[in-house]
Amino acid sequence: STSRQQNQPQGHYGLTSPISLAPPSDKDHIHTQKLIEAMKPFGVFEDQEELYHRTTVLGKLNNFVREWISELAESKNLPPSITEQVGGKIFTFGSYRLGVHTKGSSDIDALCVAPSHVERSDFFQSFFEKLKNLEEVKNLRAIEDAYVPVIKFEFDGIEIDLVFAKLSLPTVSDDLDLRDDSCLKSLDIRCIRSLNGSRVTDEILRLVPNLENFRLTLRAVKLWAKRRGVYSNIMGFLGGVSWAMLVARICQLYPNALASTLINKFFLIFSKWDWPKPVLLKRLEESFLNLPVWDPRVNLSDRYHVMPIITPAYPQQNSTYNVSVSTRAVMVEEFQRGLEVTDEILKGKSDWSKLFEPLNFFQKYKHYIVLTASAFTEEHHLNWIGLVESKIRVLVGNLERNEFITIAHVQPQSFPGNEDLYKQSGYVSMWFLGLVFKKAESAVKTNVDLTHGIQSFTDTVYRQASALNILKEGMKIEATYVKRKQLHYFLPAGTLQKRKKQRVSDISQNNSGLQCKRSSLGESCLDGSKDRDSRTPSNSSSLNKISKLDISTAETERLYVFEVVGGMWFLISWPNSKSQVSPTEMEATVALRTSGPPIGCTIPGYNTVCQLRRCFVQGQHKLSGTLITDPKSASPKQHYSPTSK
Repeated sequence: STSRQQNQPQGHYGLTSPISLAPPSDKDHIHTQKLIEAMKPFGVFEDQEELYHRTTVLGKLNNFVREWISELAESKNLPPSITEQVGGKIFTFGSYRLGVHTKGSSDIDALCVAPSHVERSDFFQSFFEKLKNLEEVKNLRAIEDAYVPVIKFEFDGIEIDLVFAKLSLPTVSDDLDLRDDSCLKSLDIRCIRSLNGSRVTDEILRLVPNLENFRLTLRAVKLWAKRRGVYSNIMGFLGGVSWAMLVARICQLYPNALASTLINKFFLIFSKWDWPKPVLLKRLEESFLNLPVWDPRVNLSDRYHVMPIITPAYPQQNSTYNVSVSTRAVMVEEFQRGLEVTDEILKGKSDWSKLFEPLNFFQKYKHYIVLTASAFTEEHHLNWIGLVESKIRVLVGNLERNEFITIAHVQPQSFPGNEDLYKQSGYVSMWFLGLVFKKAESAVKTNVDLTHGIQSFTDTVYRQASALNILKEGMKIEATYVKRKQLHYFLPAGTLQKRKKQRVSDISQNNSGLQCKRSSLGESCLDGSKDRDSRTPSNSSSLNKISKLDISTAETERLYVFEVVGGMWFLISWPNSKSQVSPTEMEATVALRTSGPPIGCTIPGYNTVCQLRRCFVQGQHKLSGTLITDPKSASPKQHYSPTSK
């Protein structure tokens, strides 16, 4: 492997010499100053008082860690000579360590480094319990099964994400340098991942030619990414370290450029980047430790990464393994928009505020899926949404594997549920996914079945929650297909009013009501329109009513629900157990049950009756669906009798 790397040309994997060494012009300085002024209203620059408070909190946390490690040494009967010197230290990484922490954003990524007598189980048990007893600590929760296991909490108002690593050393001194590869010796993979957060951050800072220009550019890029909805590693976009590496690469290519030029070059380079060609800040290196590193020539799984950005510290890894085809397409589209806008700005045809205009996500797509996670108590809700959020990218992957879906775009921001949902389910959080369907090549009607992807996702979440022993009564997931004009049923009041270019036709069509498909684990129904005069769920007494199913026989193999959208049939179906279900039970749950946790919940309805009838044609079982918006008097709008799937 080493010989292969030595024989590679200088441009291998995108590593090239600087593109431009030209000094900045007076115009560059003016544009950069205007950029700074445009960023100030967003609070991206540190407040000295907040900075002092964060520094104080980190000092307290460091002393707290040292105290815990010393107490642990005593409880394990280590000699007094060692107990007095065991040490322990907190290292920071991420945006705080990079020097791009923003005003009002108080979260800090931190690493707890402990000596060899401290086990990971101690960190998640005795240290967790010790934190519980601190008055300053709020919202404490542990995510032990994460790729990088972490304890999350608020310490005196500062959000901390604390990861753990123990070294093969009896003591941890204050002058410990984590950049030395020897500190990785004899460590398990989770400790190595935890250490790499700090090691990667320090290496990025070492590799950029001008820290001041790098930091200002990174602040601007992070602000842009958050405003445009592409800042979220957990959702399949890019996290802070990935954005930092992309900016650092541009700084290497244009070492003398100011921030205004660097931002424009950032969009120029990455809107045209030949993905999945990786982005590297330095060559891949070998080490005597022989740890696995990112290398698609050796590792088959690395060949499937669609947007690799490789960390510079050993062992080099891809920081964007969560990125999917859909999320990459969304980001490339945003890179292209950023290039157009910055070109206009540098030509004097626009100003920097245009770059930071928010994405109009709820007007961007015609079709959406609303994902709802709910729990009865606040503590259960925190654990539940943490797990659900970490798995949403699984749903995105499932949906984009559907042959009829070209884009599944998740909005990283979550939203609270409306008052009626809170009354029913306790604490509620919602996420929205925009969908783009392939255009039909012919006039033939097409069935688009979303059930398998949603069922697989909910199965994954429930299965993992059960394995982690956090699955509690009242925890639910619901996935609802809606059209753009129906979003106001789910979003908080005022959210959609902020949309730009809201179409009058969409507003007028809201009266036609909601026809959506809800899918929760083992549940399927077709919800209809609300009362014509009700614009929000909280104003309608019908929200809590249950849609009823009229089925001619209790034993059926599959429940189908249909709707025509844009000339295409959208089909949601759920497999049913072959046991008989009484009509009373059918009306109570509005579902046919499947395997999974017990269904002890109902779904808010919208005054629609869905009639399903079983037909027998040439010996084959069929189901035909009819949507009736007025139960008293209505003629069927559409009929379709599919054969078995």
